Amino acid sequence: MIFIVLEEVKDKLGLVKKQEKVGILIDGPNILRKEFNINLKEVKEKIEDYGTMKVGKVFLDQYASDKLIEAVTTQGFEPIVTGTDVDVAMAAEAIVLVFNPAIDTIALMTRDADFQPVLMKAKSKGKNTIVLGVEPGFSTALKNTADEVVMMGEVEEAEE
Repeated sequence: MIFIVLEEVKDKLGLVKKQEKVGILIDGPNILRKEFNINLKEVKEKIEDYGTMKVGKVFLDQYASDKLIEAVTTQGFEPIVTGTDVDVAMAAEAIVLVFNPAIDTIALMTRDADFQPVLMKAKSKGKNTIVLGVEPGFSTALKNTADEVVMMGEVEEAEE
């Protein structure tokens, strides 16, 4: 009983760090390319710097190989294979997370500026926002909108 009261006092004084609940959505066709060398295990570890991953989904198009789908699953992400535009499916799911009271932080892994309105909506609803991306082509609008920006991967140098 004393322990419970002590924990409540610590919480009220701000001495207990709240563990954020993070939902991450990954734009597979835009990010999971050989030239970017993205390791989903590293992505997951990076997200854990910000909180506990409660939702982790990788959006793929109908051309995704069985090997890629298996790799996504093996790393603890849910593969979402869509026959429609991946961006539309991912944006719709992001909005679901924005209105999910169990999620504190929305993380998007993409380079695509089309997701800026999603970040703006998330922020307007009090969510923390993270964008993970790679160069080249990482949207400046995304970088300037998100609360946190995380650079991932290394572009392979073309052999001369």
